[in-house]
Amino acid sequence: MPFQGQRCRRLERRLSPFWGWGLGALLAVTWVSPTSAQPNDATTKPGASKPKPPPLVPPKALSDTEVLRPAGTEAEADVLLELTIDERGKVTRVVVLKGEEPYASKAKSAAEAWRFRPALRGEQPVSARIRFVVHFAAPQAPEPEPEVEQPAPESASATETPPKTAPAPGASPPKKPPPEDEVVVLGNRTPPGAVTLNRAEVRQLPGAFGDPFRAIEALPGVTPLISGVPFFYVRGAPPGNVGYFLDGIRVPLLYHIGLGPSVIHPGIVKQVDLYPGGYPARFGRFAGGIVSGETAEPRTDLLHGEASVRLVDAGALVESPLAGGKGTALVAGRYAYPGLVLQLFAPEAILRYWDYQTRASYEVTPDDRLTLFSFGAYDYLGEVQPDGTTDTFFNTQFHRVDLRWDQRHSASTNSRTALYVGLDRTQGEEGTFLRDRLAHLRYQLDYRASDQATYSVGADFALDHYDVRFTDSEDQEDIGRLFPARTDYAMGAFGQVEWRPERWLTVTPGVRVDWYYSNAEYALAVEPRVSARYDINQRWRLIHALGVAHQPPAFVIPLPGFQVSGLEDGLQRSLQHSAGVETDLPWDVTASVTLFQNAFFNMTDALSRRGQNNDEPGDGGSDGGSNDAEEFSERALGHSYGVEVYVRRQLTKSVGGFISYTLSRSERSINRESFPSGFDRTHVLNLALSFNLGKRWRAGTRAVFYSGYPLSSDALAGLRSEHPERIPAFWRLDWRLEKRWRLGKTGSWALVFEVVNTTLNKETIDVECDRFEDGLGNSSSTCREEKIGPVTIPSIGVEAFF
Repeated sequence: MPFQGQRCRRLERRLSPFWGWGLGALLAVTWVSPTSAQPNDATTKPGASKPKPPPLVPPKALSDTEVLRPAGTEAEADVLLELTIDERGKVTRVVVLKGEEPYASKAKSAAEAWRFRPALRGEQPVSARIRFVVHFAAPQAPEPEPEVEQPAPESASATETPPKTAPAPGASPPKKPPPEDEVVVLGNRTPPGAVTLNRAEVRQLPGAFGDPFRAIEALPGVTPLISGVPFFYVRGAPPGNVGYFLDGIRVPLLYHIGLGPSVIHPGIVKQVDLYPGGYPARFGRFAGGIVSGETAEPRTDLLHGEASVRLVDAGALVESPLAGGKGTALVAGRYAYPGLVLQLFAPEAILRYWDYQTRASYEVTPDDRLTLFSFGAYDYLGEVQPDGTTDTFFNTQFHRVDLRWDQRHSASTNSRTALYVGLDRTQGEEGTFLRDRLAHLRYQLDYRASDQATYSVGADFALDHYDVRFTDSEDQEDIGRLFPARTDYAMGAFGQVEWRPERWLTVTPGVRVDWYYSNAEYALAVEPRVSARYDINQRWRLIHALGVAHQPPAFVIPLPGFQVSGLEDGLQRSLQHSAGVETDLPWDVTASVTLFQNAFFNMTDALSRRGQNNDEPGDGGSDGGSNDAEEFSERALGHSYGVEVYVRRQLTKSVGGFISYTLSRSERSINRESFPSGFDRTHVLNLALSFNLGKRWRAGTRAVFYSGYPLSSDALAGLRSEHPERIPAFWRLDWRLEKRWRLGKTGSWALVFEVVNTTLNKETIDVECDRFEDGLGNSSSTCREEKIGPVTIPSIGVEAFF
């Protein structure tokens, strides 16, 4: 596998064949210049506080909301209800705010069966809480010529109005409208310490190409490995310890090879949450951060879709209602054709990728919905040799099929039972491959006992059957130690409560218990967690999170089928703590400052040991070789701490932007030797700005800066004393320009120009030093920087929405 420079070649010899499939794949693609853009939008949200949302379209009644008066009654009456309506338009909770019996019970019972068009924020359905007046008119005697015109057919409709707006179309106000009619957007509260990205804003973030998962790298606490490579450290946790999930489904590979987009079409993604630490109890088996994507609710009201065509790939999504709105069908996917671009930069390279998503849902009853969701991806990177043969460097694919049953047991109780099966497969050089065939069963029950307490409990069971095929005896000896054929099991249970004893205080304690089995070894993990939010006043909030997390030994980066076996050395363990303050500033600006400290125990992190004692005889280096497996699985202690600053105004506003800054330190300790993590970067800064230029033109720019990581030990040994012990810092400038036109009555299409690293800056990845002696005992050294790039990613594309 070709690498950039002598340092990378030593890494290849050092960790071959393991790193050849891991870090090697990352560095190998830095001379490739692909990527694509997908429509999306990022709203960042620490804690439950959010900046002002875009204009809200309130719910609208679809079913008949007229309520027959109770038998034997004749008086005129009004009943004021508070309805909670979810993203599917179902009434999940009914509270009588005002009204007398028996009218109140009659109205409440009828409202539980109503259906609504859900509230919309932009084009996205959201949960909402509205006040709804049911009017019981007094019986009237027949009159030949009534003086008062009778109300419209929906005479018992609601005051479905957001603050400071007129009643919704089709709504009939009560005779004496009660004060304080309102629509309140609900949704799920973002747990304290989490950051949320949604589609509307990510689409305006330069360098993210409209992809919420690609925008993760711009958030506080995230430290990149190399510019443009979509793998990162999160508060000191290495890439292999960061878990990726979509609707609770484990995703083994989140990004396409060659600096490509994520493996999930952004049109199906509702939001992406980054949990840098102290995350909810429903997540487990990762000792670092969690990246969790949630898909948008099925749209049962209309046919809709989108498409995009770019320099290197094309994608599309279509969703249609079925069976009179009881069912839906969705198909999405993306296909790459980077050959024309590669011919300009690397004509011998071969790069291919594609992904797909399908979803079918059906409401068996008003309270039961079945959904079949499948998705997968394929990536290939190779090189054509002078003799016409092809060397394969990276060939991976994964597939998931998930069947879920969502139930509404009552207005306050919901559950999900789901089973997914999958296949993960990665092939390296010479045809050797690793494969994982898996099945995962999970269950979660949510019960809202009151406005003060919501309970969540759940359990899951995972089975992974790993096998490996060797084409080289050396591969069999070394790879077989870390990735033998076997069947692993894991089962867990969790409980959590969101408790609000006062309006200004929210406390979320939880606990998770997991049991692991791998290669005849067992392990048990108990993980208590708690987060809290204190509203000092309407503008200021304090946010805390504390938790324990465990994980089996991990590979350097997430790759399908790569799971290190054995638990004889125990589980990795982390203690994660953060405390911060958040405030709402003028002009819809929100700012936060967060202090964090993570401790890692018994961790496997080969990336952080980069360059530590690589060339000592018998250490398994380029000369030893026989101890690669032992060295790769060597355990370490870790410690990371720092401060995160986040100031943002929605990018969708006329002028929007954010500042994301992380000042941190990440350290490792092995056998009483302490050293900085191999990719410890002291400063990481992202600045973004977006402008509405008028006439449907919009422009944006983003600046990225991060300081260098420590030099390798062999480079340090040859350095002159005046040379710094870290590689030089790197910065780049991205930009985006969009022009939008209308398409029909409700659609639109746009021409988008976007470039990552417009400044064509190269990045230093190491320093090479040569030592010379003049024969008289005098020595000197010369050092030179090894650089890659410029890693510049241009994108010109057309997007359409309907």
